[in-house]
Amino acid sequence: MSGKGIVLIVDDDKLNLTTIGDALLSFGYEVLKASNGKDALNIAMGSKPDVILLDIVMPGMDGYTVCRSLRESDITKHIPVVMLTVLNDTESRYKGLEAGAIDFLNKPPDMVELNIRLKNVIQLKEYHDFLNNYNELLKNTVDQKTRELRESYIDTIYRLTLAAEYKEKGIASHLKRVSHYATLLAKHLGLPAKEAETMLYASPMHDIGKIGIPDEILLKPSELLPEEFEVMKKHTIIGGKILSGSGSEYMKSGTKFAIHHHEHWDGTGYPYGLRGQEISIEGRIMLIIDRYDALCSSRPYKAEIDHETSVKILIHGHKKTIPAHYDPMVLEAFKDNLKEFERIYEEYRDA
Repeated sequence: MSGKGIVLIVDDDKLNLTTIGDALLSFGYEVLKASNGKDALNIAMGSKPDVILLDIVMPGMDGYTVCRSLRESDITKHIPVVMLTVLNDTESRYKGLEAGAIDFLNKPPDMVELNIRLKNVIQLKEYHDFLNNYNELLKNTVDQKTRELRESYIDTIYRLTLAAEYKEKGIASHLKRVSHYATLLAKHLGLPAKEAETMLYASPMHDIGKIGIPDEILLKPSELLPEEFEVMKKHTIIGGKILSGSGSEYMKSGTKFAIHHHEHWDGTGYPYGLRGQEISIEGRIMLIIDRYDALCSSRPYKAEIDHETSVKILIHGHKKTIPAHYDPMVLEAFKDNLKEFERIYEEYRDA
């Protein structure tokens, strides 16, 4: 701020502009002048004065119209307006207040009174500006801390998931692919953006329960025996127990991914044999994307299968997988995004 502040005087009378302007300069204010409403708005937008002294009665655009226009702009709406008027009736003052003026002075103004009024108005504006700046600073600080906390939280989730599955080759790439597949289908299905973003970070936790499965079963290079498969099934329950009970939206979503990702639409899945809409959307999405990625990837018990063959198996069925396992809407969403699935797989292919 220059000196005591910047004052824009708006009056079609050149004598008034000169008289008031000279007085304010002698008081230490920086003075801007406009002889009509249009110029006043342009100067206010560009220079953002601390106070505007605004004549009410002017040809063309009167003071009420100028004041309303100032209040409608985000740039000028907080600039205090003091109206100069020869009108002493209450109705004119009410009209000025409705237009957005905060004070009135009779014309010609008493210069001592004008100086005192301006001093008070500018002090109020400084306090208002301080509050605005403080609130903005506080908001930015909170937003920054929230971002840092969120990033730290997400990093912890990712590292926790890696720790649970680090023994499996290529698991880091698998987790990245799964997160992008899940978000892709969530958006295609029309889920809210926030829910889709949550799935981006929650979906890699789907197999966290494998931390409780013995290595000789988890890493067995051949097909599991029936009793071994019963043990493997428990990773869904273990994962749910690890993740449940948190107030975090990520953990709540992760819990659903963990427990439901082997449930089938037709009720033939595990651990609870849920069917249809009883299965969370997380589980319905994860079932097909996890199977797609497992088919495309090499495992201790199988070789990598190409994209086209993997898609045919999922869409038409083969051995242990049939189309009836999948939510029809999720299956259609998968079909609609085959090229994106292939792109994501290749972009995050195992190193």
